[in-house]
Amino acid sequence: MWSGLVVCLSLCLGVLGEGREEKLVRTHQGPVKGYKEPGDSVFEFHGIPYATAPTGDYKFQAPLHAPAWLSVLEAVDKSTICPQALIYNLTVEGGVQQENCLVASVYVPDTDQKRLPVVVYVHGGAYQVGFSNLQAPKNLARSKKVIAVTINYRLGIHGFLCLGTERAPGNAGMKDLVAGLKWVKRYISSYGGNPDDVTIAGYSAGASAVDLLMISPAAKGLFNKVIPESGSNIASWSIQIDPLEKAKKFAKSQGFENVDDVYALEEFYTSASYDVLTSDSFWDTTNFHFEFSPCIERNSEDAFLTESPYTILKNGKYKKVPMLYGFADMEGLIRIDKFDAWKDRMNANFSAFLPVDLQFENDDERDAVIQKVKEFYFDNKPVSKENVVGYVDFMSDLLFVYSMMRAANLHVNAGHDKIFLYEYNYVEGSTPIIPQSKEVRGADHCAQTFAVLDGASMYSGDESNISEEFKDVKKVMREIWINFITTGSPVPEGSSLPAWPPVGAGGAPYMSLGRTLQLRGALAEKQVRFWDSIYAKHYREPQPPPAPPTRHTEL
Repeated sequence: MWSGLVVCLSLCLGVLGEGREEKLVRTHQGPVKGYKEPGDSVFEFHGIPYATAPTGDYKFQAPLHAPAWLSVLEAVDKSTICPQALIYNLTVEGGVQQENCLVASVYVPDTDQKRLPVVVYVHGGAYQVGFSNLQAPKNLARSKKVIAVTINYRLGIHGFLCLGTERAPGNAGMKDLVAGLKWVKRYISSYGGNPDDVTIAGYSAGASAVDLLMISPAAKGLFNKVIPESGSNIASWSIQIDPLEKAKKFAKSQGFENVDDVYALEEFYTSASYDVLTSDSFWDTTNFHFEFSPCIERNSEDAFLTESPYTILKNGKYKKVPMLYGFADMEGLIRIDKFDAWKDRMNANFSAFLPVDLQFENDDERDAVIQKVKEFYFDNKPVSKENVVGYVDFMSDLLFVYSMMRAANLHVNAGHDKIFLYEYNYVEGSTPIIPQSKEVRGADHCAQTFAVLDGASMYSGDESNISEEFKDVKKVMREIWINFITTGSPVPEGSSLPAWPPVGAGGAPYMSLGRTLQLRGALAEKQVRFWDSIYAKHYREPQPPPAPPTRHTEL
């Protein structure tokens, strides 16, 4: 369908006065010029519009078509970011927030090879913050085996207000990602990529997003492999449990009281100021949810998701494509900064720290679960510095580990036999120990992402000062990811790496990724059994917003 719309690649190479080599690509969208830094092997194209974000009364709807142009687009603008709260350094230096923020970056290796496999990376940030190149995939493109793409998508309220009304149906941010994948399908061959060999990858919320894309009918046929890094589509923070109630709560916090009239509520959001729409203090939530996130929509022609991810996985109603699936061994370190503030709150009211997707018929049921949790993670002692590792494990399991293992088991039960499961556990000797622990270190949230993509950490793109050992780990990790992107297997036939079969029943086997690679048995077996026993009795599936009442107009 798309092949007739794509123009063959046209290259114009030259050397600029600054020493940068340029590359001109012509597509039906318009000519685009990117550049390669001196001594590098990758051409970079930034700020390419892949869709148009609607504004005004329609700002919460699906994206509009991408613009076209006649003159050459100088693809050098890295500054565009979507509206968001400016916190936690998850913004680009010199970044400019704007509603029409739907742009892509493309990383093209300097090679004569055509129809290279493509990887599209989706950034993290709890669905609230971040931008397309928060973690750059340039080193993957330097392999000369793949083309890498990153994309912005609408965040927070702009991306995930879900009222179930015509003007705010829900999932605008996810529909942005679908539009981005359609843009890749249509135009990536002009950059030298293969539109029929696309892997979608993401980290943290980006992992949840690509996991949701995998099961959405709206994204079917736009990719053939998936890499969710530390995030699952059935995590409690991935889907709003009650999106209308969430919208009411936030509106009340801003002084709006007429929340039971859904059309008045819709008007509040469409007319709210930019500052109000980006004021959500999501990071302080204790119930393992980050406020505005994807939702279940009511049935409509352009809906992204109309059933809960749990139901879809359980019924096997999705296209099963190869998955590289896993997490770091101490993901809960992402919440270590909250320990001093939260330990006393946990001792006073532990129920506030139960996941939002658990429900109880009465206080006795809830208290029984709390008692089990305290015994499992804290030896039935008060949360304190003496059991800080139990706190980290609790956060790890409920934010990332259990939901990913639960999903993996649902996949296997549905007949999915191409999931390659791992735990990343490499830690440099210079990594600080967990405060108040006895020499305990661990791989932090999305540590595997930092090993694969550019830089030493989320906040540093520089790899010059990392240890030789970490450089070797990065080399192996990139080899595994590139193997999967190009073949659908992390260890294809003929590789020198240890054999890595797909996961089967019970979460076994999995690959331990650290200083060495070791194939092991069941992953997180004890935690999975514990939480399975609780979720089997108390799981609360997310629901779509109710149908709004018929709107009456005065004659």
